[in-house]
Amino acid sequence: MPRPTAAQLAYGSCTVIFSTLAMLLLSQTSSGLGIAVIAVAALALGLLVAMTVPAPGARTAQASAEPVADEERVPTTL
Repeated sequence: MPRPTAAQLAYGSCTVIFSTLAMLLLSQTSSGLGIAVIAVAALALGLLVAMTVPAPGARTAQASAEPVADEERVPTTL
């Protein structure tokens, strides 16, 4: 399993922090269970965001895998 890049760590961490703050402020919960549910949801969202950030070499591998259309060749006579 490849190690996460710096961009993946940064996007995932920011997502966890900001989504936790937003959900806590919007829900205005004060119970322990509500806070635990919000924390787990924020961690899952952060993991999802971190895994969907494209890896540096993924774009070139995908572009080279596309088939190239053959051109129609017509013989010429001189």
